[in-house]
Amino acid sequence: MAKFMSGEKIEPPYSLNDMAADAVGLLDALAIGQAHLVGASMGGMIAQLIAANYPAKTKSLVSIMSGTGRRGLPRPKPEAMAALMMRPSNPTRENRIEALIRAWRVIGGPGYRASDAEIRAYVERQVDRVPLDLAAYARQTAALLVAEPRNEILKSVRAPTLVLHGADDPLAPVEWAKDTAECIAGSELVIVPGLGHDFTEAAVEKVYLKYIGEFISRVEARAKSGAA
Repeated sequence: MAKFMSGEKIEPPYSLNDMAADAVGLLDALAIGQAHLVGASMGGMIAQLIAANYPAKTKSLVSIMSGTGRRGLPRPKPEAMAALMMRPSNPTRENRIEALIRAWRVIGGPGYRASDAEIRAYVERQVDRVPLDLAAYARQTAALLVAEPRNEILKSVRAPTLVLHGADDPLAPVEWAKDTAECIAGSELVIVPGLGHDFTEAAVEKVYLKYIGEFISRVEARAKSGAA
């Protein structure tokens, strides 16, 4: 990270392309020929790379709160980046929980807020699922920082694509979604007012299940119609 900040070119130990290849390897291991790819934030970038580099594996693509990495697009709001990069003052369970709660409050949108009980329960599950691994966090951050823009390679994507984004996302500006949709011919763009960079219960029910479910149903119906 120090080398990157000083302007020196670095090679991340685990790149977004590596992550895409690993996801395809998992599909192969599970004997899954094709899949509907759904990725959010960094996961959206990985899903984009699978759709571009492994078209035979891609039944459809849903890119959520993500972007192409094109240079010159608006940057995240400083307060959102600061919240995301903030580390707990010490690695105790309660400090980790409080730090994550503060971060989720900053990057969330105004229209689909979680209650205090919901967000605490969600964060507690995160903290209890995996230990704090700062080296892994650094690897993920490095992969994002040095990733090549995907705006050109995404022009090759032919799979049905839905670009789903919150109008009030402070971490991934809505211009990122518009750019993604412009790069993928025939893609559908849905921008949701009040939605930020979060997966609250209200957002899952009223946004994600609705739009993703309807989109995949249409893709499956068209596929069956074509087969018939």
